[in-house]
Amino acid sequence: MPITKMQKLIITIAPTGNVPTRELNPHSALTPKEIVDDIEKCQNLGASVAHIHARDCEVLKPTCERKIFQEIITEMEARKLNIIKQVSTGARGGGNTAEWRGQMLDIKGIEMASLTTGSSNFPTSVNSNSPELIEELVTKMNANGLKPEIEAFDTAVIANATNLVRTGILKGPLHFNMVMGVPGSIPATPKHLMFLVDCLPTGATWTVSGIGRSQVQMLTMAIVLGGHVRTGLEDTLLYKKGVHATNPMLVERIVRIAKEVGREIATPDEARVIMGLK
Repeated sequence: MPITKMQKLIITIAPTGNVPTRELNPHSALTPKEIVDDIEKCQNLGASVAHIHARDCEVLKPTCERKIFQEIITEMEARKLNIIKQVSTGARGGGNTAEWRGQMLDIKGIEMASLTTGSSNFPTSVNSNSPELIEELVTKMNANGLKPEIEAFDTAVIANATNLVRTGILKGPLHFNMVMGVPGSIPATPKHLMFLVDCLPTGATWTVSGIGRSQVQMLTMAIVLGGHVRTGLEDTLLYKKGVHATNPMLVERIVRIAKEVGREIATPDEARVIMGLK
């Protein structure tokens, strides 16, 4: 049987997340300038999507504050970065209402936003996403022309996203990010990844995030299977045992793996076409 030509590989860079600190990794990008510096370096290396979290400028703790997201987006626009801007509406941004978590969704220049269509556990907290909160976030994303990235911590998230398309709340085709290896959520194993892929609705595109030590194995498997990948300090603080990662190092590794298995890297404009962005 001939091998079908795969789509070009979309690389998402997640430079910050909610966990990194200077103590955990001295290369952590926490201020708006540091975040944009790393996004720019990673775009130049092959990343086509930037998954953006914000940190409070005073204490550098995770936040959904609109003004800080605005500062990051404004700086990206000033540098004329063509990378796709995808903001996080995650549950660890300091509040748990749709108003707080979605306050940045009307910022000009954003093209995508994260959306978790179900609840799960983090190591020390609940990833809480009520039906009402989900619908409010989707409504605001739709009003601003943003494509949701469905953050799939387990199969129930996929099933509920599919149901929300059926009821008309979400619009297909959907794009998923399988977040694998978070303690309390789906384990990062080849068997679990294959099961998640089998659960996806027809026409969906998908990315894999391998958390911690599962990073290389899960992302390599995604590349081989024809999916897309996310990397960055949000997902892993170490490059290998005893070596602190940097965001550019992590993107460079993905590009090398992709080239070894014959997968071309998508530009931001090619990624827009693959994911059906407006």
